[in-house]
Amino acid sequence: MGNLESIYTDIILQHSTETYNKKNLINPTDKEHGHNPSCGDDITIEITMNGNIIEEIAYTGHGCAISQASTSIMCDLLRGKTKEEAIELINIFIRMIKREDVSEEELDRLEEARALQNISNMPARVKCAELAWYTMQKLMER
Repeated sequence: MGNLESIYTDIILQHSTETYNKKNLINPTDKEHGHNPSCGDDITIEITMNGNIIEEIAYTGHGCAISQASTSIMCDLLRGKTKEEAIELINIFIRMIKREDVSEEELDRLEEARALQNISNMPARVKCAELAWYTMQKLMER
């Protein structure tokens, strides 16, 4: 395994067990539930908006390591971003995970979420990685 793959694996493992993003927010301004019936992954994402900025984002629920890591990584990436920036990053992530054309510059914008790129080689796990991002996309489109 290449060094980069090893680093990416470490990032996924770390986020799958971290709990600092896994909590209920005190006064969320919005929330959205996401469920993957094929594997049972089930999450609720809560956000606190301050004007156009995602001031806080957290999640609760359960699922496999990939779904939990993807959700935690997404929380870190989108916290502090504007709604427009969040929508752009979500779209880049979804294109990446679906193996669509994504530039190096776009991949760099995903920061740690780029660690999930190789999940696209495992079709059965793609839905696990996508769940949080599609759930957040629904929240942002309101």
